[in-house]
Amino acid sequence: MGKGIFQHDDPIHMIAREGILIATGGAASLLQTAHPGVAQGVYDHSYTARYPLRRLENTMGWVYAVACGTREEAEQVSAMVRRLHERVTGPGYRATDPELQVWVAATLFAVSAQAYELVFRHRFSAAELEVHYQQSKIFATILGCPPEALPESYPDFRKYYAEMLGTLRISDASRAIAEQVLHPALPKAFEPGLMAIRLITAGLMPEPIRAQYGWTWNAARQARFRLLMGVLSFVYPRLPLRIRTLPRDVYLHRTRRMLAKAHPPRRRVSVPTTS
Repeated sequence: MGKGIFQHDDPIHMIAREGILIATGGAASLLQTAHPGVAQGVYDHSYTARYPLRRLENTMGWVYAVACGTREEAEQVSAMVRRLHERVTGPGYRATDPELQVWVAATLFAVSAQAYELVFRHRFSAAELEVHYQQSKIFATILGCPPEALPESYPDFRKYYAEMLGTLRISDASRAIAEQVLHPALPKAFEPGLMAIRLITAGLMPEPIRAQYGWTWNAARQARFRLLMGVLSFVYPRLPLRIRTLPRDVYLHRTRRMLAKAHPPRRRVSVPTTS
C-alpha cells in the first residue's frame, strides 16, 4: 500500500475518517448548491434524484480517497472526477470554474470542522484551524483549481466565507435539489434516519442560507437539534475507532475495487529464451 497525501495524525485525515460526518453531508451538499452555478450544474447533470445512494457512495469514495487513501488512489479518482466535470457545462456555469471549485472546497472544510467540534466537544485553536484549512485546499487543487484562487490563510477564508454567505442568492434549482437530498426516493425504513439528517442539515446550515431555503427554525427545533447533538456527542466518541471508521473502510474498499477494474495491473509477458 502506497503512502497517502496526508499522515494519520493530520487534521484532515483525523476528521474525514469519522463516519458520523456522513450525516452532515446534507449540510455541505446543500450549502454547495446554494451557489446558483453549482446548483444548475448539479440539477442539469447529476443523478442525485434517481440514485441518491450511488451519488453518496461516489462522493464519499472521492473524499475518503483524497483524505485517507494513497496518493495514487487520490490522483486516480480525482482524474476521473475531472473528466466528468469537463462535461458539466451549460449557460452561465462550468464545473471546472475555479470560483465554483473554491466554494465547494470551502463548504467541505467549514461543515466538517463545525460538525467535529459539536460531536467531539473540541474547540479548535486558531493554529489547528489554519492547518486544517491549508490541508482542505486539496479538495479544490486536486481537481485542477489554481492554488492562488483560494483564500491564502484561515483569516482570509473567514472573510471570504462571510462575504459569500451574505451575498449568495439561491435559485429554483437550489430548492429542487434540496427536495431531492432531504426527501430522496428511498424505502420507508430509511425515514427515521432521514428525519435526523434533515434536523442536522438545518441545524448546521448558516442562518442566511437556511432562511432562503425556507426551512422552519424556531426554539423547538433548536432544542431538538441540541438534544440530538448532545446525545451524539455522548455516545459516538465512546465507540471503538474501528466502528467509527467502518463507513470509510467500506467506501474505500468499493473505490479500490472500482479503480482495480478501471486500471487493471499490466500482465508481465514472459519472453522465451533460445539456447
